[in-house]
Amino acid sequence: MKGQPTITPPLKLLDQMFYLERGWRDLTPTKHKELRQEQLKPVIKQFWQWCDQAVATPKSRLGRALTYAQNQRSMLNRVLDYGEIDLSNNATERNVKSFVIGRKNWLFATSPAGAQANAIWLTLIETAKANGLDPRQYLEYLLNQLGQLPVFPTEEELAVYLPWQQVPDKKVWRDQEA
Repeated sequence: MKGQPTITPPLKLLDQMFYLERGWRDLTPTKHKELRQEQLKPVIKQFWQWCDQAVATPKSRLGRALTYAQNQRSMLNRVLDYGEIDLSNNATERNVKSFVIGRKNWLFATSPAGAQANAIWLTLIETAKANGLDPRQYLEYLLNQLGQLPVFPTEEELAVYLPWQQVPDKKVWRDQEA
């Protein structure tokens, strides 16, 4: 039909890859890796076979897409070996967006120590978000609790305050009322 996008074989394969990944979102990294080896690997193999046999002029849209895909080949294949990494980098790009938006503000760090302090705060904020915590409540919680620790706390004493160690009954979760 006129005006309808054409779904090409590589796009169908990419859709299939992301469809499989969505179904595995809540699985452990070990199970994720296992399913990638069993189900995703053949789809990726088909994708590369199509790319390898495709003929396009280098400056055409297809040619540029093939060049991009070939340049990303080792990274795409790497997901087969690790259950911990995502097929897409969308989450990473979303997290980096706050740094890009704040880029002009970082000019006012005035020193390397100030820039490092900014980096520490932003790391705490983004890690809290990545773990489903409300960043403001989590930072308040840390500021209130860490002052109660000994002057030289042990790693074990500090570990309970890491964002991924927080349990839903604490008031640092996004979906809880204050």
